[in-house]
Amino acid sequence: VQLVESGGGLVQPGGSLRLSCAASGFIFSSSTMSWARQAPGKGLEWVSTIYSDGTTSYVDSVKGRFTISRDNGKNTVYLQMNNLKPEDTAVYYCTTARSAREVRRNWGDWGQGTQVTVSS
Repeated sequence: VQLVESGGGLVQPGGSLRLSCAASGFIFSSSTMSWARQAPGKGLEWVSTIYSDGTTSYVDSVKGRFTISRDNGKNTVYLQMNNLKPEDTAVYYCTTARSAREVRRNWGDWGQGTQVTVSS
């Protein structure tokens, strides 16, 4: 299994970024995929999950601002992040963990992470 994130960077508050995660080594189209993040000095936090049928879920702090999506033809999962806030600053990880519980327990496969910094 290989998960490769991209798209992170430095953005001003209120700005947008789109993260991508290219997956390989497993049957992507039938797999649940998630995004998680880790802010400096804090533990892993589940951000969002997308199921194989396209159903999505989000942590309350990002609802209405972030959108998770997938392209099964490209084996890629995305996280569109709008109206970014300084508290969104973190390393963002793509993972095959299927829930907040599995993220907290560091279950599944994980990418190397991509840094998102929100600062003026």
